[in-house]
Amino acid sequence: MTLHQDSEASASRGTPPPRKARNRLVNIDNGGTLTDICVIDADRVYRAKTLTTPHDLSQCLFDGLRKASLAVFGREDLQALLLSTAAIRYSTTQGTNALVERKGPRLGLIVGGTLDAAAVTAAGAAGDLLDAVVGARIVRLDAGLEGQALQSAAVQAVADLTAAGANRLVVSFGGPRRREQEAQVKRQLLRTFPPHLLGALPVLYASELVDDADDPRRTWTAIFNAFLHPAMERFLYSAEHKLRDARALSPLLVFRNDGHAGRVAKTIAVQTYGSGPRGGMQGASELARHYGLARLLSMDIGGTTTDIGLVDAGGIRLQRRGRIESVETSFALCDLVSAGVGGSSIIEARAGGIAVGPQSVGSAPGPACFGLGGTQATITDALVLAGLLEPSAFFGGDLRLDPARAGQAVREHVGGPLGIDDDAAVAAMEQAWVTKVADSLRGYTEVGADTTLAAFGGAGPLLACRIAETIGARQVMVPGLAAVFSAYGIGFSDVGHGFSQQLAAADDAALDAAMQALRGQAARAMYGEGASLDECRLEWSIEESAQGRVLRTHALAGGHMPPEVARDAVLTLQLLAVKPVAHASMRGAFGAAAQEATSRGTREVLLGGRRRALPLYRVEDQPAGVAVRAQGPAVLEEAYFTARIDDGWSIEINAAGDILLSRGAEAHS
Repeated sequence: MTLHQDSEASASRGTPPPRKARNRLVNIDNGGTLTDICVIDADRVYRAKTLTTPHDLSQCLFDGLRKASLAVFGREDLQALLLSTAAIRYSTTQGTNALVERKGPRLGLIVGGTLDAAAVTAAGAAGDLLDAVVGARIVRLDAGLEGQALQSAAVQAVADLTAAGANRLVVSFGGPRRREQEAQVKRQLLRTFPPHLLGALPVLYASELVDDADDPRRTWTAIFNAFLHPAMERFLYSAEHKLRDARALSPLLVFRNDGHAGRVAKTIAVQTYGSGPRGGMQGASELARHYGLARLLSMDIGGTTTDIGLVDAGGIRLQRRGRIESVETSFALCDLVSAGVGGSSIIEARAGGIAVGPQSVGSAPGPACFGLGGTQATITDALVLAGLLEPSAFFGGDLRLDPARAGQAVREHVGGPLGIDDDAAVAAMEQAWVTKVADSLRGYTEVGADTTLAAFGGAGPLLACRIAETIGARQVMVPGLAAVFSAYGIGFSDVGHGFSQQLAAADDAALDAAMQALRGQAARAMYGEGASLDECRLEWSIEESAQGRVLRTHALAGGHMPPEVARDAVLTLQLLAVKPVAHASMRGAFGAAAQEATSRGTREVLLGGRRRALPLYRVEDQPAGVAVRAQGPAVLEEAYFTARIDDGWSIEINAAGDILLSRGAEAHS
């Protein structure tokens, strides 16, 4: 990849006129602490970061876009950036955070047919989750009700649930007649509570959301979607309208956890869950493919969490029935684990030891060293005291760190309670933080000799060498765009939508009927994305399942039932329609001849219990387009990340700006 890092250098060469062609790609990853912007312009990538503004997410969105326009043009020109952009792809943790914090609508649940509340409760493995989002607002309609009796009972159920405080409803029936019975209820509720009235009650029918024969799983999927929908709807439509007001010509495309993007109006809320970390996995997949890495364990460390995933010979590891807070859903999700440890995680002495997270100070008030009102100690404060983080160079020089506040927080919350000095407290905090990250990585997968650790996110590279040693990895890949890598990874996505329908029988006639139905759905959806089916890639498959478990999936090349399909299994036809969008591209290789890296003096850093003057290598100081090497111990730094390179580790920065850290004599070829 090619990285254009220095907006001031661009300004010194003069301000280029805005391009009339809409050829730029803008990717935005809105995290809990920081919002990252990546602008891809042919073989150049510009980036910007801004603090997330949780009180108004559109503020950090536009702050980031203005900073990005400064990097592109050498001056702030939001309109020029938007007018020259072909696609804006966006991911956000807004919905995810709403679920984590249990901040959302008061849901009511109506179940019927063969489904009862006990089955839904049993499927909700996440303890208090059902109590938190639904509580006692559950009504079961008698399984024997039909026709007018069923419709009358449904009206009464709505009245009871709204009286109990529900402001959004989920309707889910079980059994083979679930779609028919839900449709009866829907017709009656539309007559009784017409949607044109002010204060009309939103109702989600589970069978309309997804065709899944597992009734409790489909119900939970609908519950999650109904809970996430209001927060996502309010913000995303607001952001889209503000972008239009700012003269954006391209629609806002929401990046989803299935690896594709779509317009706001075509996006299912539950599929935005974990979409930011999935962007990092998209990038990691391309990284593994480009460099021929057999097994890439990704470690995306932000302010609040460490998101962990794996890319191997099978590509990105997926869960066919993705889990949200341990509850199985109907949709496939990337197999990601989010550990509660990041650069802003609170570290404190507790019961004679040191506890790390999962609570985080986020960006507001932030670590104590930010000087924004935070008083808790974090790893960021510890590494300021250790000398690794230079106060005047942090966050591209936009945020000056305060060592005095960092020291006060460390002494108050760690050193004082444990009766140790600053250096000992910093060393203990580092050990505890590294251990928690390493334990999370090992808990996710085994680490073998063929495993390369990918370290990205603002805090990913910080102590990557020590983390790698702890888990037994001998190579660490730090992408040149590590600090905004999830935003960059979104740039490898296309516009796409998936559709599915259970087959009525295991024969060609049933298959043809289902194919026609799904083709019609896909045509309508892709028309809304500005494309005809002729412009799309269509991928057909048949999924076999039994007792709610997927047995196998068969690719479907023609309109005939594959002979190897088990005729007694539950068969589901699946269609993925994809409209290609321009992608980012990677280049570069490791192992070629390289010159010695240019050092910018030294930095005194606490390492191994004593302070040492380590060579400082700034990525921006290295000659462009030339591979360079250096040996640890050292400090490697660029505008938005810092990494301590420990004893026994070597650094190789290739001509594309990507970085390979190797332990001992190991080298990538």
